[in-house]
Amino acid sequence: MDHFQYRDGELFAEDVPLSSIAQEVGTPTYVYSSATLRRHYRVFDEAFTGRDHLICYAMKANSNQAVLRLLADLGAGMDIVSGGELARARAAGVPGEKIVFSGVGKTDEEIRAALDHGIFCFNVESLPELRRISEVAAGRGQKAPVSLRINPDVDAQTHEKISTGKAVDKFGIPWMEARAAYGLARDLPGVMVKGVTMHIGSQITTLAPFERAFTLLAELVELLRADGHEISHVDLGGGLGVPYHGDTDVPPHPRDYAEMVNRTLGHLGVTYVFEPGRMIAGNAGVLLGRVIFVKETETKTFVISDIGMNDLMRPTLYEAFHHIRPLKEPAPGAPMQVVDVVGPVCETGDYIARDRKLPVMERGDLFAVMTAGAYGAVMSNTYNTRPLTPEVLVDGDKFAVIRPRMEVEDIIALDALPPWSG
Repeated sequence: MDHFQYRDGELFAEDVPLSSIAQEVGTPTYVYSSATLRRHYRVFDEAFTGRDHLICYAMKANSNQAVLRLLADLGAGMDIVSGGELARARAAGVPGEKIVFSGVGKTDEEIRAALDHGIFCFNVESLPELRRISEVAAGRGQKAPVSLRINPDVDAQTHEKISTGKAVDKFGIPWMEARAAYGLARDLPGVMVKGVTMHIGSQITTLAPFERAFTLLAELVELLRADGHEISHVDLGGGLGVPYHGDTDVPPHPRDYAEMVNRTLGHLGVTYVFEPGRMIAGNAGVLLGRVIFVKETETKTFVISDIGMNDLMRPTLYEAFHHIRPLKEPAPGAPMQVVDVVGPVCETGDYIARDRKLPVMERGDLFAVMTAGAYGAVMSNTYNTRPLTPEVLVDGDKFAVIRPRMEVEDIIALDALPPWSG
């Protein structure tokens, strides 16, 4: 569910007409709904009522400070994958004990910063990383809390670029090496084993892959405890999908996910740690755009918009589908047209939709790219010297710019001429 609906023929974000944001802020512009963010967090949180759990929002999905602060005020922790995200989480008021540090390439500097902030746990992805965390922590007279990420070789049945739990993926320690890895951790002077981590991928729309992975995880926890390890939590990652296609790809409801988690892991008496990102932020955002031209050829009709692949990379990166809705609601029976919606970037891969049946659009028409709250603005860039897209947060009948539009001069100012230049 989201809070982007037509009212009297106009698309609103909560109680704000999106056309008023487009007029004041311009396009392209990301718009987020506070009500949707709050609802999605609470629905997930309430699904685990009565169970000891910690929700660490995967901030790589959307790391704007206003979004992080909103979620932190609801009690969310943060899942980070870099020192920069650690700084963002702390700036948003998230305490260190609610932060988990994932990612395969933690530097010494990042490890030290995480230790300084007293994070909840390092999710360790490899034996070299485990040894290095121990060395850095022991050199400071500390023991770093760790949870080893185990790769169960389970196919998440999702896009290959967002699958993380198969043997060919770069993430985690192979399943068959798990017990030996925990044995090594017990012998290292600078680490303290706290849990087990498993994350098999993103945009998963059925429970079956989760259940296969979590059943293996439960077996592993029992084996590790038999080996003498104290396992106090299991980090189940994220991965619950969102309905990009609408009614045709509806993911499991969090309460059904929770029932499955409790059925497979509830007997262990552990704290659950979750890392949802897309599930919270995806449907909470849209990207506003405007038609620049409509180009007719013998074989195609191209709707050329001001949204470039630098603004929204998901379609060209993942062949991702996003619904497109005009800001003015089409009348019943309005003419439709099969078009490619493309951008101004000088790349064939610069598109939002291909062979999409949409209401006929003309130069100047405004539209919204739906389900753009996750992996949208965070992946945007300045290719073709196109300024970063602004972000707007709506709360009821109010809205505020939470990242201003970058100016071309700001991009140029990031460059420096060498001292020998004339």
